[in-house]
Amino acid sequence: MRPDTPASPAENVDHTAEAARLERTAGLYPEDAEALLLRAAAHLELSGDRPAATTLYDRLLATTAGLDNPPLIRALKASNLWEYGHEAEARAIIEGIRLAAPRDPAPWLIAAESLESHDELEAAAETLTEAARSLLPEGTEPPAPTHPLLYARHRVRRMLGLPHDDWDTLADTLHSAPVSLDELHDPKRVWSLGSDNPAELAAEISRLQAELGAYREALSRPFPVAVLHWPAPELTELVSAYPTLSSEYPSHPEHLSTIESSLRELSSSGTANLGIVTGTVPSYEAFAASEGSSPDDVTLLPQYATTLAARGRAEAWPPERGAECWCGSTEGYEACHGA
Repeated sequence: MRPDTPASPAENVDHTAEAARLERTAGLYPEDAEALLLRAAAHLELSGDRPAATTLYDRLLATTAGLDNPPLIRALKASNLWEYGHEAEARAIIEGIRLAAPRDPAPWLIAAESLESHDELEAAAETLTEAARSLLPEGTEPPAPTHPLLYARHRVRRMLGLPHDDWDTLADTLHSAPVSLDELHDPKRVWSLGSDNPAELAAEISRLQAELGAYREALSRPFPVAVLHWPAPELTELVSAYPTLSSEYPSHPEHLSTIESSLRELSSSGTANLGIVTGTVPSYEAFAASEGSSPDDVTLLPQYATTLAARGRAEAWPPERGAECWCGSTEGYEACHGA
């Protein structure tokens, strides 16, 4: 699934209106403009207005200095361009992404899926293998964001009729759905959809229903119950500007400790889908102003956290195994606050 694709069923969405709404929201929350405009572009693609989607991608790329993930935007732009006849430009962008070797798996995956969808299976397999070499050093456990890369690589190699290698075996191990990857990626499944045999069609429909159920379950998860995290410089600025909040935040180490203990307590009580949102003083002040309140009102803090989570700013807790700690240190979570 493309990371920018809207989760709502397509038949229930006015994609043009939703894109316009997201553009307006991006104007109100400039710090979230990248994520909001990517979602707007996805709605425009779904509406069929691909040139307008390209305009949004170009608008984002024109402000490269403030972007979190320019390679992702380029990959999405390339995929979109290819769909309405701009193959040469799309290929050039994809080649640029491969040469840049981004550290985020999403641009690799989108570029490879674009190649795959246009029957460039060998090029897609090469792109995914390059990504695996770049992002998965030998002997390390693949973090969750890299799993789709391995699944896609398994699929493309299965379509090419290539034998399993170590990464394909690893993908099989990571995959936990009821339908195995080998069955899921069997080219014969595609042929069975065109079969005249009712039994074959019924079996394939059952498999697709099982896969769709798991997919919908993943998409239906609500945004996390989020705890607010202030990086050290932001907390210093916050308490200096609003001294009454020092009772809530006596020190930064204590703030970090409270976050971890609060999340563990919520988890032990059965609360699911927990997350952490990171605040900034300008964003918090803007939120307080929108609520007609003062930033030194401690009751605003949980509301601010919930608003950030609803805007897609939450990071899941606990971090994936092997991932860096949520506190911003360079240590792994298990060696830091997860110890």
